[in-house]
Amino acid sequence: MPGDWDQDVLRAQFCHALSNMYKSEVPLYGDLVDLVWEADAKTIQASQGLEGKQTIDPDDILPSRHRVERHGAIRLGTAQELSTIRRMFAVMGMYPVGYYDLSLAGFPMHATAFRPKTRYALTQHPFRVFTTVLRMELLTEQTRQLAKKALDQRNIFTPRLLALLDIVDTKGSLSATECAEFIENGLETFRWHSKATVTLDEYKILKAEHPLIADIVSFPSSHINHLTPRTIDIDLVQQLMVDHGMPAKERIEGPPKRECPILLRQTSFKALEETVYFRDTSDTYVKGSHTARFGEVEQRGYALTRAGRQLYDRILDRVNAEAAKNNIKLADYEKLLEDQFKAFPDTMSALRDLNLAYFCYKLTPNAEDLLKESLDASFENCSASVQELLEKDLLNYEPLTYEDFLPLSAGGIFNSNLGNVSQSKQLIMSADPDLDGFQRCLGAPVADEFHLYEEMQRESLEHCRQRLGLIKLIL
Repeated sequence: MPGDWDQDVLRAQFCHALSNMYKSEVPLYGDLVDLVWEADAKTIQASQGLEGKQTIDPDDILPSRHRVERHGAIRLGTAQELSTIRRMFAVMGMYPVGYYDLSLAGFPMHATAFRPKTRYALTQHPFRVFTTVLRMELLTEQTRQLAKKALDQRNIFTPRLLALLDIVDTKGSLSATECAEFIENGLETFRWHSKATVTLDEYKILKAEHPLIADIVSFPSSHINHLTPRTIDIDLVQQLMVDHGMPAKERIEGPPKRECPILLRQTSFKALEETVYFRDTSDTYVKGSHTARFGEVEQRGYALTRAGRQLYDRILDRVNAEAAKNNIKLADYEKLLEDQFKAFPDTMSALRDLNLAYFCYKLTPNAEDLLKESLDASFENCSASVQELLEKDLLNYEPLTYEDFLPLSAGGIFNSNLGNVSQSKQLIMSADPDLDGFQRCLGAPVADEFHLYEEMQRESLEHCRQRLGLIKLIL
């Protein structure tokens, strides 16, 4: 990277600064981070049979990315905001991955996730921001006109941030001083403001159609609405939230607990009711309230192949259809989910053999020893299969972490923080996805997450092939 600009370092610094800002704005988030540390420590102690014997610092055992890992979520209103935020995240090595049609969950929005794309960058710092943008065509006429008027009058980016983005476009680099300015000015895009940009009556109109419309349109920034730490035991975190008196949501979203965790499980404490001041007709401010920001926790599992994701979706569809038909709630739903997911293989070998998950392949210590001693040239200049090398203890594998999001999981968490929605819900849920329209607003294509995982797996196999001197390594 030219100059003093290191995208991985800048991304880490920005995420740390954002976490500190959010902790000052939502102190309960700081409590949640501490609680996640406690849960991880207890889980590791239990796994090593050390309960009550000694205190373990999970940061000494877990991968370095684990403690700093965060995903945030923001909601944007316009194409200009989306295209500019794309430029901003690109400075930090974060790119749009995946398209999420949130109309399926009853939200008048669609989304992508800005995140690092390579395995190396993810190990350096895996900061992600789930970014939604309002779909104006899914609003009723009155609300659409009101939303456009309010959004046209705001700029969520400081003039200096926009100037820094132009510098990157022109020079391709930032100095150390400019990087510090980038962080300082970039935080303003996500800062909470207690003064709304609409009147209380306008706010009520927006909220009546959908609470998320009011959240997107009514404020001068795209305030971060949650910042999510990662845990190794979300079930324990859920219990500890209840034990500590946090307003935890009723259930963990996503697949059930498994020996081989898949995709993503999430839970949260419910959104806070915060004081907001609205302009009145005389341009003074009147006191009101708004509910949007909450605290979320995630546990990440294995990245599934297209075949694995199709199996996951089929099982989940069966669960939700039966739950709707029989009006199944909470504990009974969890039992149904667990029973139905017995159809999804739960061993690493089965997931690999059936091509349901992606893996990273590595040479075993045995293979490394053979290469050092030059005792085995049997594979040089020939072909071999992965299975053959596994059986000879020359290769092993580990699952790739799922780095993305589940729309239905996100929808469940959003819904738990919203209460009743909207007179326009039928219009929203009958909408088609609009990837082309989203990409036009974005000003760039959205990367396919399956392709990224396939590439990571392929690169690991290619590295092994080259180390062993093979002409071809067959998966």
